[in-house]
Amino acid sequence: MSDPILLKSARQIYLTYRELRSDTAEKPTGVAIHRLTCRGRLLFSKKPILLPLEEFIPIAEIESDESNFY
Repeated sequence: MSDPILLKSARQIYLTYRELRSDTAEKPTGVAIHRLTCRGRLLFSKKPILLPLEEFIPIAEIESDESNFY
């Protein structure tokens, strides 16, 4: 389980993507999130390459906890 703060940030990035790009069929594999700044980016690769201090949060973890976000 990821750090709750990082998970919240990753979820917000993903929800914003879903709102703005509801027409796209491509689903991300997860979010790469920087551990210090909580800034992140969606990833679509099955084998993501992370920068130093980034953590990968899989989309399954983001979606599984989505009901607790609201």
